[in-house]
Amino acid sequence: MDDKITIIEGPPPIFELSQDGWALGLNEGPQLSVPALTRLRTFNGPALVERCYRAWHNQAPIRLHYRNDIGLEQTAPILAARNVETEEGHVLLLWVYLDKEQVEYEFYTDDDDDTGEAPDA
Repeated sequence: MDDKITIIEGPPPIFELSQDGWALGLNEGPQLSVPALTRLRTFNGPALVERCYRAWHNQAPIRLHYRNDIGLEQTAPILAARNVETEEGHVLLLWVYLDKEQVEYEFYTDDDDDTGEAPDA
């Protein structure tokens, strides 16, 4: 049975495209997935990281379980986890794989103005 980390309350997670070479190198298999990073505030980050390590040690999958922007339940396989302590509390960094068919990209540059459009040349 899959173990999971569930987001119980709060907004849907924000996923950032992971450009880490090690994360890209782990993308093996018949289906191409997109490695992404999300940051989650949590009460006990070390315990969640330990849950991931236990699953991986037992060669079992562990997944992030969350609701998307329209409220539908989704899951994503977790490939790495790290806890960071900040002044505001624990922040759990999760590297996950997202299905490439369900990923929408948003690109921003320093040249973008408030409208999200590139300025005229």
